[in-house]
Amino acid sequence: MNIFKTLAAGLLVVLGLAGQAAADPNTLTILLKDGPVVVKLMPDVAPQHVARIKELARKGAYDNVAFHRVIAGFMAQTGDVQYGNMSKNFQPDMAGMGGSELPDLPAEFSNVPFERGVIGMARAQDPNSANSQFFIMFAPGDFLNGQYTVVGKVVSGMENVDKIKLGDQNDNGKVTDPDRMLKVTVGK
Repeated sequence: MNIFKTLAAGLLVVLGLAGQAAADPNTLTILLKDGPVVVKLMPDVAPQHVARIKELARKGAYDNVAFHRVIAGFMAQTGDVQYGNMSKNFQPDMAGMGGSELPDLPAEFSNVPFERGVIGMARAQDPNSANSQFFIMFAPGDFLNGQYTVVGKVVSGMENVDKIKLGDQNDNGKVTDPDRMLKVTVGK
């Protein structure tokens, strides 16, 4: 009988830990057409950028936003909440040019390398111009190290990222009829 009590107690502990992991406020889940992608955010590396992503995700701003630029062997870019929402006001020729209504963020460069699965913030020429757009690396990109802000890393579902529709390699990865982030949630 004691063995059953011990097993039951152990099961409760495991379930409690699983519940804590599911509620981790530094986890981002991106639902794609092929399944979920779970990202471990890095607030210790880029606190302002992580806070921005979480704020926009909680507002639902990333839901239905296109992967407007996808380059084989490099990365998939998304997050243009101004022009990239495919369920309202989608402007395919402008996708990638916009951000959010919030101000741009100062760079938070780090020594975290750009490797497969790393999430980085997209920006213009100005290092302090990141806003809402981000990209997921398909492969290492050492030339980005120290030049773009790292905000997290995919911890599961990278096989779903690999299935994102590729863009035209002759047009800087621009995607016709792009895939989208169906739903983005924090802490799940």
